[in-house]
Amino acid sequence: MDTKTLSADVRKIEGRKVKNLRSQGILPANVYGKKVKSQAIQVSLKDFDKVYSEVGETGLVELEIGKEKRPVLVHNVQLNPVTDKPVHVDFLQVDLKEKVEAEVPVEMSGESPAEKQALGTVVQYINDIQVEALPMDLPEKFVIDISGLTEVDQAIFVKDIKVDRSKVEIKGDPEAIAVKVEPPQKIEEAPVSAPAIGETPAEGATPTEGVTPAEGQSQEATKEEPKE
Repeated sequence: MDTKTLSADVRKIEGRKVKNLRSQGILPANVYGKKVKSQAIQVSLKDFDKVYSEVGETGLVELEIGKEKRPVLVHNVQLNPVTDKPVHVDFLQVDLKEKVEAEVPVEMSGESPAEKQALGTVVQYINDIQVEALPMDLPEKFVIDISGLTEVDQAIFVKDIKVDRSKVEIKGDPEAIAVKVEPPQKIEEAPVSAPAIGETPAEGATPTEGVTPAEGQSQEATKEEPKE
């Protein structure tokens, strides 16, 4: 993946006043690193959206702050819960010679014969995988081919994911299921229950028909007197 460039400026506005920046299409941000002091910066929201859509959180970005250029990864994007637009972003400055950890997204490709024949449904168990690698060796994403899934309960595990293990170390349990063919779910119909006392009587029956009066009470006594 080619390194993308993103221009940034030193940010002097902090706290609640950053709302004014957002209204101008400017995204508040911070850049920090292992041996780097955190610095408040700001970037164009439009430019960030374009770069982020191409690199995600595993692609290397060259952040230009004035005349200074820093290799960074998009590390944390805070979104507005209503508009789903970014409201703040953190950039992790990296050393190109030191390994970093990142979450690589997982996608499925192809078509499962088991699903095509309605034998079952392919379920993706994990959406991303934690890895460790040099910044330039981080995979953009993991693509799992499901065209070999032909029967129910067949699965693809994390250990089956194809990647250059000499450059990329996958963290976590290698035996964890990544994708699996699950059997179709049975839809159980609710039993039809008999109408309870007090519900609409059968056609042709009187309101008191079929209701046994209390002991010592005549059938006439069960009829309610009209109210004035």
